[in-house]
Formats: sequence, structure tokens, C-alpha cells
Amino acid sequence: MRSPENLSLKSSLVLPAVEMRLAANSSACYRAHSHDEFSFGLIDQGAALYQNREHLNRIGRGSLVTINPADLHACNPDKGRWSYRMLFVDTEWMGGLQRELSPCSADYQPFAEVLATRPEIGRDFDRLYKLLDGAGTALETETELIGFLAPFFSGQDRDTTPASEPPKSLHRVCELLADNLSANLSLDDLCQEAALNRYQLIRLFRKHYGQPPHAYQIDQRIKKARALLRDRNARLDDVALQLGFADQSHFHRHFKQRLAMTPGTYQSFWN
Repeated sequence: MRSPENLSLKSSLVLPAVEMRLAANSSACYRAHSHDEFSFGLIDQGAALYQNREHLNRIGRGSLVTINPADLHACNPDKGRWSYRMLFVDTEWMGGLQRELSPCSADYQPFAEVLATRPEIGRDFDRLYKLLDGAGTALETETELIGFLAPFFSGQDRDTTPASEPPKSLHRVCELLADNLSANLSLDDLCQEAALNRYQLIRLFRKHYGQPPHAYQIDQRIKKARALLRDRNARLDDVALQLGFADQSHFHRHFKQRLAMTPGTYQSFWN
């Protein structure tokens, strides 16, 4: 439910460590204040003067602001109205991720800058926000969140060394995913199987298989679906449920993305 200022605030049902704030054509203004969490967000409409500690910046549509725990900041709209989306990430969760990216003795590392300038940042934030709002599984969403945050703290966002034979630990993860197609496995489940931390697992999986673990699992589900749909008596909703898709439309969308036809059309070729 929206407040009179057109604001909403809720925890992500997918990742409870993340709180989500949405302001839609809001007139809300804020005095200088701070948060206990790491926070970052995208301006969707309007313009504002953003003050963070000694930094003062004019921001507008497409600007992504970053705020460290305890940073005194204020951000108020020009002409009284603006729209934005903010994410607040639990500091303990963030500190754990940062130690996986780069071992250090501090509880956490701060964002180095108050504004993010990567050209693709708006598109990436939009995808992440939708996943946190329930559009993705926990595995897909946590992978996306870690991938989004890693460049801020690791100093790099990709591994350019030549790929070699995947280590046995990744083979075990692939087997776990393939043997449990109906299960929504978590990133922690996969890390435990591989004896790797979350960042190591995602980076190595992309390096050797060209995609993150959740996408690999969906590919395996679609391969199995093709085999099941060769049975003319197979019901589409049963196949979707058997393979762990949230519903038939979820199954339909991923099937069409990969085969350029719907499951029903594919099944008709075998009848």
C-alpha cells in the first residue's frame, strides 16, 4: 500500500536481507539523515540536488546514488516531484560478501564514490529490482545482486584469463542442478557442494560455462521439457510443475526464449 506521499517500503520476499523503497511521482523531502544499511538507488524521473557528506551533485533520470552506513546525506527534488527506487542491503550481509571478494580485516568496505557512472547501470538496476520484487528465484536474484555489487568492491567485474577444464567442484554443482530440476536450490546449497564462496562460484561458473548457475539450471529444465513434450499426452501444466517452473507462463516464457516457439507448438510437431 502507498502512503499519501506515494511511497512504499517492503522487504524482498526473495532475499530478506534487502529492503526495497519505491517513490512514484512523490513530493517527499528529507532532511540530512543516515542509515544503518548500505543503500543505492536509481532516479527514474525528475531531478534533485544530492548531498552526501562533503559531496554535492545534481542528479536526474538514470543517476544511481550510493550511500554507506552512517553517511549523512540529503536528497530533495526540484519542482516538488520525483520518482526513484532504492535498495537497502543489510550491512552484515554486505560485509560477508566483501570478504569473499577481497579478504580484509574490516567489518565492511565503503562505496568509494557517491555516484555510479557505468553506462549500463540503469538497465542492470532495473533487472535487479524486478528480481528482488519477486520476478526471479532466490538463486537467480542473489546471483544478480552479487554481480551488480562486485564491481564496486572487487576492482574488477570479469575474469579474462583463458578457460581451462572446469574443476571437479563445478562438475559436482552441474550434477546437483541436473539431478534436482524441480528444486529451487539456493546459492548456499551450490557453494556447499563446491566448497567455494559465492563470488568464486559465480565467477568460475561464468568462466567455464558462459552463464550463471540459475541459467544453466533453466537450460537443463528446457532440455528435459523437450523430451517430456514428445509424449502427446503430456499436459503443459504438469510438465511445468515437474520441472520446477513457478507456473505455466514462466515455463512458456523460458521455452520460447530458447526455442523460438511455445511448448504447445513444439509438442504439436510430435503428434
